[in-house]
Amino acid sequence: MPAEISIVIPTLNAEAELPGCLEALMEGLVDGLIREVVITDGGSQDATQRIAESAGARLVQGAASRGGQLQRGCAAARGDWLLVLHADTQLEPGWSAVVSQHLLHGQGRAAYFRLAFRARGVMPIVVAGWANLRSHLLGMPYGDQALLIRRSDYDAAGGYPDQVLMEDVDLVRRLQGLTELPIRALTSAARYQQQGWLRRGARNLWLLARYFTGANPEALARSYRK
Repeated sequence: MPAEISIVIPTLNAEAELPGCLEALMEGLVDGLIREVVITDGGSQDATQRIAESAGARLVQGAASRGGQLQRGCAAARGDWLLVLHADTQLEPGWSAVVSQHLLHGQGRAAYFRLAFRARGVMPIVVAGWANLRSHLLGMPYGDQALLIRRSDYDAAGGYPDQVLMEDVDLVRRLQGLTELPIRALTSAARYQQQGWLRRGARNLWLLARYFTGANPEALARSYRK
């Protein structure tokens, strides 16, 4: 199969997480699935840009806004498919074969991965289980589950908005027929561990509810960072 996918990763001071994210992508390079990796950076002051360049990724730079960074990264990407991935997320081994099968037999539908946290205990399982149930029932995965989307469908949907938060929700709401891939995206649990699993989960639901009722993403981002 010819290389069809552009990986797009937004970063901001991600030196601790980016190497693991990139290492997990290697099987896609070996299988000839990945055309390029695009790192869209928001002005990192650590070693993020150096890590990206050392890995042979294309580096796109601009203002720090995850939606704006994704917008620029996807605009620069040249693949027929986009795989948008957060820097603190690592795709589970075997992902390349699953994605290859989806490209062949998925009828061109956008897709996302099952969420799991890189943490032990009951609460990581419970929170991830709820996120996966929400995604399955409502067709609304978050960005940390990664998004695989055909470039033509991304363009037709209008792409990511240039906003600091809920850019993933905004785009997913404009897509139809998303499907769940039977493999996991393993994401960092750092914020949940710092703030508490229940507290963080409840805050995320509250922010989502506020966004659906018209709250400004800038105001939501300030609350999100507290």
